[in-house]
Amino acid sequence: MASPSDWLEGARLRTLPAAMAPVILGTASAVHIGQWSAPRALLALAVALLLQIGVNFSNDYSDGIRGTDDNRQGPPRLTGGGLAAPRTVLAAALGCFGAAGVLGLWLVLLSGQWVLVAVGVAAVAAAWFYTGGTHPYGYLGIGVSEVMVFVFFGLVATVGTTVTQVPSAPWWLWCLASGVGLLSVSLLMVNNIRDIPTDREAGKRTVAVRLGEGGARSAYVAMLVAALVLAAVGLLGADTRLAVAVTPFLAVGAVLPARRVVAGASGRALIPALRDTGLYTLAWSVACAVVLVVGA
Repeated sequence: MASPSDWLEGARLRTLPAAMAPVILGTASAVHIGQWSAPRALLALAVALLLQIGVNFSNDYSDGIRGTDDNRQGPPRLTGGGLAAPRTVLAAALGCFGAAGVLGLWLVLLSGQWVLVAVGVAAVAAAWFYTGGTHPYGYLGIGVSEVMVFVFFGLVATVGTTVTQVPSAPWWLWCLASGVGLLSVSLLMVNNIRDIPTDREAGKRTVAVRLGEGGARSAYVAMLVAALVLAAVGLLGADTRLAVAVTPFLAVGAVLPARRVVAGASGRALIPALRDTGLYTLAWSVACAVVLVVGA
């Protein structure tokens, strides 16, 4: 029987900072534009966290019943490690998705942004079919997973947070949302770099498996660099006074998550890089948010 600590590990708390990041940035963008709402921001944050945890439990369940996690190098999973019954993990995933749906509808009612209902349904479908269903796109290795993460954990989460508070989405907001999206993809990439040996053996052809370790590590660094460029362009576009000052800070901060990846760490040695990438994504968003609020 899984212990509370096993369930916390199954929720993959290391990924939650990346779920918080777009909400913080989207809310700061609303402040910068001139109108924001604390209750709506909190609802958006709850939806983002519940969706992320739901995705994590869903992946645990689907990979576990397929046998993908039988010989994994990271922490043991609830399903694959035999810590919890598959149906229990599935129920946890569906419960998170259901709770996110209820809170998301509440947010839509408050904001009047009814198009987000369809977006929310698409987000849950993308979360499930990543590793679930007969032909999960997470096993194809053709970039669909990366596109979905970029769109839903970058563009949708950031811009969606903003438009539920103020009906405006200027071009610079899309630049910043793209930066968050790339950082979220980099989080997926470092996770998949760690799992290359076991994914290859299980027939899970992720982009990291197809690129190989060298190519995947280079792609990870390229995404960090691109996020820096997008931060600079987006903040300058928002006409903020501290835009130039914050970019070197973000560049120095990127060294922490990148150093283990560049140095060739593998297996369990990449778990700290996964944590650091999530924390850097959060720090990147907080730094940009501070600049937006100060420059409002």
